[in-house]
Amino acid sequence: MKHEQLAKDIIERVGGKSNVKSVVHCITRLRFKLKDEKKADTDALKNMDGVVTVMQSGGQYQVVIGNHVSDVYKAVVSVGGFKDGSATDDGATDEPSGSLFDRFIDLIAGIFTPILGVLAASGMIKGLNALFVAIGLLSNTSGTYQVLNATGDGLFYFLPILLGYTAMKKFGGTPFLGMTIAMALVYPALEGIPGATEPLYTLFSGTMFESPIYIEFLGIPVILMTYSMSVIPIIISTFFAAKLEKFFAKVVPSVVKMFLVPMMTLLIIVPITFIVIGPIATWASQLLGQFTVWAYDLSPVIAGAILGGFWLVFVMFGLHWGLVPVAINNFATQGYDAVLALVFAHSWALAGAILAVWLKSRDKKIKALSAPAFISSIFGVTEPGMYGIVLPLKRPFIITLIVSAIGGAILGFFRTTGYVMGGLGAFQFPSFISPEGFDMGFYAAVIAAVLGFVLAFVLTWMFGDINKKEQASPVTGGNTGKK
Repeated sequence: MKHEQLAKDIIERVGGKSNVKSVVHCITRLRFKLKDEKKADTDALKNMDGVVTVMQSGGQYQVVIGNHVSDVYKAVVSVGGFKDGSATDDGATDEPSGSLFDRFIDLIAGIFTPILGVLAASGMIKGLNALFVAIGLLSNTSGTYQVLNATGDGLFYFLPILLGYTAMKKFGGTPFLGMTIAMALVYPALEGIPGATEPLYTLFSGTMFESPIYIEFLGIPVILMTYSMSVIPIIISTFFAAKLEKFFAKVVPSVVKMFLVPMMTLLIIVPITFIVIGPIATWASQLLGQFTVWAYDLSPVIAGAILGGFWLVFVMFGLHWGLVPVAINNFATQGYDAVLALVFAHSWALAGAILAVWLKSRDKKIKALSAPAFISSIFGVTEPGMYGIVLPLKRPFIITLIVSAIGGAILGFFRTTGYVMGGLGAFQFPSFISPEGFDMGFYAAVIAAVLGFVLAFVLTWMFGDINKKEQASPVTGGNTGKK
C-alpha cells in the first residue's frame, strides 16, 4: 500500500487505534474525533514527512495532508481496521463535545464534507454547459445540452436525498432511512399536485406565510412545499428521525426489529415533516436567503472586503463551514449566491504570493515545496500553500490577506454572482456566467483573479522578506524533507 507507513505513523501519533472515535476527510485534511486529544503527539505529527500541520477545531483533531488526502485516508482506514471511517466498536459512543459553536461547525462539516466533491463536479458541469451556450457552441434546446444539464442538475434537484444519507449518518441513525424520508419529500406525484388541482382552502391569508391547501392527512392540512434542491428541511427531519429510530430500536422485539423500526419511524416522521417540519424549515430557508441578500445589499464592497480578507483565516479555524450551507441554501431559494463569489480572489492571491516565493527563494527545499502548492492554489485548494509556504513566512500570508480583501471588494462592487455551485479556482469561472450570458460580474471575476495574482506576486516579491525568514513546511509526502 502506497501510504501504509504514513498511515501507521499517523495512527500511532494520534494516540493509537483505540483512541480514535472516527475519521473522515475533506479536500486536504484527515478529520479525527479522538477520545482523548491529550494522548495525541501533536508536535511529532507536525514534523512528519507527509503532514503539513495539525489543527484542533470544531471538536475535531485535523491532520492536514494535502491534495492526496483521499489516498492517505484509505490507508488509515485500512491500517486502522476502521469501517467506513468509523472506529472499532469498543463500546464508545461519538457524543457531541466542545462548545455549542464547535458542535455546530462539526455538524455542518459532517453533513456536507462527504458530498463536496460530487457537488463541485456537478456545478462545474452546469457551468460548462452555460459557457457552451454563451459562446454559441450549444443551443439550450439541443439534445446535448439537455443531457449535460441533467448530468449537472440532477444532484441539485435530488440534493435532499444525499443530505438525507449524510445527515442521518451524522445523527447516528440508519442512512438509508434518511434517504427514504428525502425520497418522500421529492416524490413527483406530490410535487405536481399544486399545478394540477384547485386548492381546498387557504391558510394564513394576507400574511407572508399565506399557503393554499390542496390535500389533508387524516383531516390535518398539508402545506405542500417544493423540497427539491432544499437543505434545511431534510436535516431537521433526520435529526428527529434518528431519535425516533433509537427509541423504537429499544422497545421493538428483536424478531421484528429489522422492518418494524424503520416502518414505525417513517410512518411518524414523514407525515410530521410534511405537516410541520417541512413548511417551517422552508420558510426559515427563504428568510435566511432573503436576509443574506439584504445584508449583501447594505454594502457589497465592505462585505467583499471582509469575507475576502478573512477567508483564509476562516479556513484555518474551520469557520468557513458555517457559510457553505448558507450558499447552498441561497442557490435553492434564490437561484444564485453572492457569498462564495466574494471570496473567489483569495486562491489567486495565494497563488501569486507562492509564485514569488518559488522564484525568489534561494532555498532548494522551499522551491520544491512551492511547486505543488502553487498548482494546488490555481485550482482552489489553498491549505498546502497556506500552511506550507505563506503562513510560516508570515509576511506573504499578511500580503495574501490584504490582496484577497481588495479582490473581494472588487467582486462586491461589480456584484459578481455565482449561478451554480461550481468548482474551485480556475474551475469556478463558468459558475459566474449569467443565464443571459457574459456580464460585468463575470468580467469582474476575471479582473479580480488577475489583479489578485499579479498584486500578491509583486508585493510578496518586494516586501515578502522571503530569504530572511525561510521556514516553509512540507506540503506533500515523499522525499520533500521535513519541516
